[in-house]
Amino acid sequence: MRKFMDGDFLLTTETAKTLFHEHAENCPIIDYHNHLPAAEIFEKKTYENLAQVWLAADHYKWRCMRVCGIDEKYITGDASDYDKFMKFAGIMPKLIGTPVYHWAHLELQRYFGIDIPLKAETVDDIWAKTCDMLAGEGFDAVSLLNKMDVKVLCTTDDPADDLEWHLAIKNADDIPFLVLPSFRPDRFFNIEQPTWRGALTQLADRYEKVSTWEELQTALCKSLDFFCEAGCKVTDHGFIHFRYARETADITAEAVFDKAMSGAALTEEEISVFQGALLKFLAAEYNKRDMAMQLHLGPIRNNSPKLVKAFGADAGGDSIGAATDPFMLGAFLGDLEETDDLPKTILYNLNPADSAMLATMAVNFGSKVQYGAAWWLHDHIRGINEQLDQLLETGMFAGSVGMLTDSRSFTSFGRHEYFRRILCEKIGNLVESGQYPADMEVLGEMVEDICWRNAVRYFGFDI
Repeated sequence: MRKFMDGDFLLTTETAKTLFHEHAENCPIIDYHNHLPAAEIFEKKTYENLAQVWLAADHYKWRCMRVCGIDEKYITGDASDYDKFMKFAGIMPKLIGTPVYHWAHLELQRYFGIDIPLKAETVDDIWAKTCDMLAGEGFDAVSLLNKMDVKVLCTTDDPADDLEWHLAIKNADDIPFLVLPSFRPDRFFNIEQPTWRGALTQLADRYEKVSTWEELQTALCKSLDFFCEAGCKVTDHGFIHFRYARETADITAEAVFDKAMSGAALTEEEISVFQGALLKFLAAEYNKRDMAMQLHLGPIRNNSPKLVKAFGADAGGDSIGAATDPFMLGAFLGDLEETDDLPKTILYNLNPADSAMLATMAVNFGSKVQYGAAWWLHDHIRGINEQLDQLLETGMFAGSVGMLTDSRSFTSFGRHEYFRRILCEKIGNLVESGQYPADMEVLGEMVEDICWRNAVRYFGFDI
């Protein structure tokens, strides 16, 4: 019987163990997509206890607590930090096989040196020890990131943002890694939603008047230039429904914009034309600036009205949505390629039905387009293995830009280790079943490339 989550956790072959311990384990981290607040990094935020570190913003843990019947008072409500953590610890034994169970214990091991299981019988000792450690040196936001050898961190930022904290970090001399903004213009695509006009107003307040289609394009370009000056290399888009339709003589993006500004209802075709034209325009601008475009495809958000009313968006009420239309996606990428406007692009899916489609779609456009890491509800052992299998089967494996956290927690970077262990196990099984030679020099370099060097080269990070 193996020891619980020991040094060879998830590693069953000698090849896998060698690749992990000699190559993957000590690679630096390039985290090119997360939701950490730049202000908390600059201010070197500190924490009093694990509830503040783990439960304040982590909807993965919230979902687990809800499904185990914990009252919302102990999740996002007004219960004390201690009581919230006690409730979370009490459900941990029930989370067998979940990534949350593995992540939590990796975090206890890597950040706090605790290797015993978290449960009701151990929670008081773990609470006391971690509170003492958090009260000491080396556990502020910057130290937590530095402890995991983070070299690049790309946050998620609205085009109307003034990037105050990113600029402050850029000029600071005591933050030993890059914290770069990512351009996330989702609000400007949602032309059918009531919040769209407010997004235009905020963008206009920062740049200039935005009352026409042309003015929207101009303002977004000014925002892009500002983001680039702050070091931005990555853009990001989230689509519940990926819509792409070409403009026609009867339906143009300009006409749809004007119709929306008048308050008139839009048809599905009009929305598709507007979103397609805006995405195509921005993609070409990204390409001019050598920025990478990330497309996150397929969630369905805010399914619980009760949660939305009580907490707002991003409360953990999201799930897998519809599959992405391959004809629309192929037409979008093809149109950009035809005019030499295709930027570096990463495709992520939340619906597993899209995995093979996106992987084979990426290959159509050479090394410029990647099939991205197992994302959100897929970043578990099965999901990561599936993503790696797609990369292996299409020939994209060695060029992969690796993993990301997509996280709101400063202790979430054990997720990179989780991925790296699964990666090395995958390669180890290929070698020891005779499917690939035991060329450890080639394989070691490949593992290190996937863990971090490919991302540095692909995004052009200056480290």
